[in-house]
Amino acid sequence: MTDTIILLGRSLKHIARSPDTIITTAVMPIAMMLLFVFVFGGAIETGAGTGDYVDYLLPGILLITIASGITYTAYRLFQDLQGGIFERFQSMPIARSAVLWAHVLTSVVANLISLVVVILVALLLGFRTGAGVPEWLAVAGILILFTLALTWVAVVPGLTAKTVDGASAFAYPIIFLPFVSSAFVPTATMPGPVRAFAENQPATAIVDTVRDLFAGRPAGDGIWPALGWCAVIMVVAYVFATVTYRRRIQ
Repeated sequence: MTDTIILLGRSLKHIARSPDTIITTAVMPIAMMLLFVFVFGGAIETGAGTGDYVDYLLPGILLITIASGITYTAYRLFQDLQGGIFERFQSMPIARSAVLWAHVLTSVVANLISLVVVILVALLLGFRTGAGVPEWLAVAGILILFTLALTWVAVVPGLTAKTVDGASAFAYPIIFLPFVSSAFVPTATMPGPVRAFAENQPATAIVDTVRDLFAGRPAGDGIWPALGWCAVIMVVAYVFATVTYRRRIQ
């Protein structure tokens, strides 16, 4: 724990010295939110008015924000490997796991900041919520769990990529996933095969749950698939990441 906290402080200092990474992470989802609200929103049948579509859209935008942010985890891991810092840490009397956990927790902190920025912009665009404190805590918990899951996914290309572009390219399919979900339009409007995929993939389960919580509605049984997807992704990615780390750092 002590080693992880110390290395987390090191990573957070890097973030503080280059806040453009957080800004860059938030800019694309914000631009996408503006595009959908003011350009496409009037043609999408999910509610009457701009404010209603922001309410519908925001959960998907938050997932895209997280998917964009985790690319920097892979980038920072790749830079540390290329710079030889992992070999330095290996020669020191510290826990090996602390190095990876520091990067993962840094991703959680940076992504939370980006998510807050995106939510503040959504409020300016008319986002309103009937959620109370318990619902907000539930939303935060799901988003943190989703961030942890995707960050462990990002660790694998960060450790195995040969180039910087290769370390970050893995995120493109993940960013695209919310587009084939209930994030922007109801799945009922989709053709059969696309609808079947959309209704049985993690983004839809998480988006629907977060949307219900923001609306102040009971999440009901829908919260369990969302939590289940996050847990499964995190466990599988964690196993692959730790095995890859042990093989990469002998």
